[in-house]
Parts: sequence; structure tokens; C-alpha cells
Amino acid sequence: MTTCEIIDLAAIKTTPVQPSPFPYSVVGDALSSDFLSRVQRDFPAIEDAGSFPLATVRYGGDFAKLIDELKGDAFRQVIAEKFAMDLTDKPVMITVRGQSDHKDGRIHTDSKSKLITVLLYMNEDWQPDGGRLRLLNNEHDLDDYFAEIPPAAGTMLLFKVTENGWHGHKTFIGTRKVLQLNYVIDEAALNKHAVRHKFSAKFKAWRRRLLGKKTS
Repeated sequence: MTTCEIIDLAAIKTTPVQPSPFPYSVVGDALSSDFLSRVQRDFPAIEDAGSFPLATVRYGGDFAKLIDELKGDAFRQVIAEKFAMDLTDKPVMITVRGQSDHKDGRIHTDSKSKLITVLLYMNEDWQPDGGRLRLLNNEHDLDDYFAEIPPAAGTMLLFKVTENGWHGHKTFIGTRKVLQLNYVIDEAALNKHAVRHKFSAKFKAWRRRLLGKKTS
């Protein structure tokens, strides 16, 4: 098993999983301090809200190296051991967000085709009240939470996807950078998600061009 240069596997290994109400772990410094600023610099420049597959955005070399490590066997093995799951040959899906709008943060659970969700934040020290992800006790009350995660650079949230894995955040409009990785159940599920995300990205690009023409 190869090691990682950017991802701090030791930090992820030694941060405990909280078992209840659903299994999750918050790693405060998941990336090497030698690379953090470089990865932030190379994060994709995204103008629209929503999730974008990697194939639809441009990014620099150190961010590409992070992606390779996230897709690698060393990271996969650590996550599998951490959540006591067999992730062998499970497909990996990675998307990125750069902007948040009034539609984001609504309470939800991740789809059943996802096994594990990994969120890696890339923002500077986070001051706003909005945009802090909350892990919730129910699907109705955003203020009934048991953990709140500021989206500060290098912070990683990992959780097992469950039926009661409710989460959301208060409204924040502006730049909010986050990378999301999911291990999904099979290739069919991966392809389904990929088609949906690519269509959404194309629609947003078309809408931005249209609005640009109207204002010019």
C-alpha cells in the first residue's frame, strides 16, 4: 500500500468515529500543512452554485495530486478500516462546489446508492454563522444538531450514509469551497450520478452564458 503525501492518513486513522446517531468522524487537519495552501491555490475556480464533476472544471497540479491520493488504495483502506466496511472495488465519485446560494443547505440525507461520504473543505478561516454543516437529530429542525462543522481549509468530515443521516446548514450566499467524495455501491450507480451532474453543469453554463448576453 502506497502512502500519501498530501493527505494526513495518520490524522484520519487516529480521529475516532462517533457511533451515534450515525457513524461520523471530523478530522480538523486532514491535509499536510506543507501542501494545504498549494491545494487551495489549485482548487477549481467555480462561478455557479451546485456540484460539478471533475471533468467539467479546471484545476492545478497540486489539486490533481490530491485527487489521485483520494482515489488511491491507501486512502480507501483507511476509510474501510475506520468504518469497518468492505470498500474493495467500490467506485469513487468526486464532485466539487465553489459557490453557495439560497437553495443550498436544506436538510437531507444522502442517496442510498452512496456508502460513505467524505467532505473536504477548502475555505480560509470561516467566520460566518451560515454555511456551517450541522449533523442533525431529525429531518425537521436545523437547530436540533449534535455536531457543527465550520468549512475551514483542511477540515474533513466523514460519515456512513444511513437512513437517519440528516444534515444541512444555515443559508450562506457566496464562496464556499468543498470537495465531496463518495464510495458508491456499483458502476451503474456511479454512471447515474455522473449523468445527472454533467447535465446540471451544462445547464448552469448555458444559463450563465444566456444571462451574460442579456446584461451586455
